[in-house]
Amino acid sequence: MENISASEVSRIAKELDEKVKEFLNRPIESEISYLFVDASYFKIRSEGRYKNKALLIVTGIHENGYREVLGAKVEDNEDEPAWERLFDELKARGLKGVKLVISDGHKGIQKAVEKSFLGASWQMCNVHFMRAVLKNIPKKDKAKVAYELKEALEDEGKMQILANKLADMRYSKAAETIERFRFDLWNYKAFPRRHWIRIRTTNGIERINKELKRRSRVAGAFSNDESLLRMAVCIRWI
Repeated sequence: MENISASEVSRIAKELDEKVKEFLNRPIESEISYLFVDASYFKIRSEGRYKNKALLIVTGIHENGYREVLGAKVEDNEDEPAWERLFDELKARGLKGVKLVISDGHKGIQKAVEKSFLGASWQMCNVHFMRAVLKNIPKKDKAKVAYELKEALEDEGKMQILANKLADMRYSKAAETIERFRFDLWNYKAFPRRHWIRIRTTNGIERINKELKRRSRVAGAFSNDESLLRMAVCIRWI
């Protein structure tokens, strides 16, 4: 196999960066009702040192059911202003018609959604919700509570009963987690039943992040923000 010169590597990287930029700035021409948002952290060289930075990702589902990666952005963290900047970029490219935004329970995401998509609802991913509750349950009761949580997610009336039960068992943090999210667990039910399985969790975008993490293990760390975006966008995500 022929050795590739540094100049040739640089040329290829430059061409890829142009394609990445084109992809991330393309117009969004049709209405998108459902957004899925999430972030993963990667080690990137910045200002002469390596540090963890957040890769923010937004995917959406078109009216015809097609899922598409809409945007990606590298930020120092995933706080509210970072998400607002990405949402503003998406809206400037034509994003409209958003009715439901699905994510984990990150407060920065929730606040940015409230400001950026007036009239839309926020949906707490049911899988992340279960993880958040169960992390505050001791191992001896985890399986039992997990079973009751699954039942409560199918019957809204059971969720408050479960929260009270956990509080009585002195699992106050788990009970508080339920109280915090219980009004945002079933927003997906306002939409067509055939969509429910796809919009009650962030499983689709979780698969993307899992693949990104797998591939990043080969690289170890990234030389700059552009190299991370290059890898991310060049993956066949969907």
